Amino acid sequence: MKNPKILCQAAVVTLGLAMSSPSLAQPEPGPTERSVFDGDYLTAGVGVAYGPSYEGSDDYVVSPLPVVLGSFGGVDFQPRGPGIAFDVIPDRQDAKVDFIFGPVVRARFDRHNSIKDPVVRSLGKLDFAVEVGPFAGVQVNRLLNPYDSLTAQVDVRWDVAGAHDGMVVFPSLTYFTPLSRGVAVSLSVNAEHVDDDYADYYFSVSPAGTAASGLPTFAAGGGWKNVGATLLTGVDLDGDITNGGFGLIFLGGYSRMLGDPKRSPVTSIRGSADQWFGAIGIGYTF
Repeated sequence: MKNPKILCQAAVVTLGLAMSSPSLAQPEPGPTERSVFDGDYLTAGVGVAYGPSYEGSDDYVVSPLPVVLGSFGGVDFQPRGPGIAFDVIPDRQDAKVDFIFGPVVRARFDRHNSIKDPVVRSLGKLDFAVEVGPFAGVQVNRLLNPYDSLTAQVDVRWDVAGAHDGMVVFPSLTYFTPLSRGVAVSLSVNAEHVDDDYADYYFSVSPAGTAASGLPTFAAGGGWKNVGATLLTGVDLDGDITNGGFGLIFLGGYSRMLGDPKRSPVTSIRGSADQWFGAIGIGYTF
C-alpha cells in the first residue's frame, strides 16, 4: 500500500456511516429538536494515520488522512479510502429502515511508492488502480436505544485504469451508537474478496521477480483477501454533537490477511498477515 490511508479504508467508511446516521439527527431532548444533520451538511477533517507501508507489509509509516463527508440535496456522500461513495436514496424522516444505493469510486496505490522493504521494492513499482462500481446496503435504526443504528452494505468495484484489471467485493457491518450527547462510537467488521486478476497482480511472484528479489516464485489466486474490524470514537469539543462545530476522531483497527494473499512471499516472508492501523484527527461540521 502507498500509506495508511489505504489500509484505513474500513475506518473512513465507518466514519462516513456513523456521521451520516439519521440517529444523529435526533438529539436527546426529543425528535422535534433540529440538528446540523437535518438537510444539507458538510464535515471536513484531517488526521494523522499510522499503518503498513503496503498491504501485507510489516513496515509501518505515518501519513496524513483527509476526510470529507456530508449530504447535499438528499444525496449523502462518504469517504472510501482515497475515493468517495454517493448514496442517492434520500433518508426518510424517523424511518426504522433506510436503504442505501449509489456509485462508488476509489483509487488504490498498493506498492506504487513508499515501499520500505528493499526486497519487495526490487519486484518493481505497480501502477495505481481506479476502482468503480455500485454499492448498496440497508440501515436499521433504533435497535437498542432511540439513537443507534446497524448498517450492512457492500461495494462491488472493477479496476478501470488498467492496473490489476480485477474485481473487488467489500462487505461491511457497522454498529453506531452515541454514548452521550457529545460522544459517539461505532464498531465495524469487514472483509474483502478479490478475483484472480487482482490476486495475481499484487501477490504473485513471477520467475523474473524471483531473479530480481530472491523470493520464491508464487502464483496467487483469488478468494477472501482479508477480514478485519475497526473501532471509531468521535468526541464533540463543545459537548453537543448535534450542533456541529469541531470534533476529535480516534480510530484503531486490525485486519488479518487470508488465502493466497497471506501465503504470498510478499506477505509470509517479507511482511506479516497481521495488519494494524490507527489514526487521530480533527473535523468541523457545518
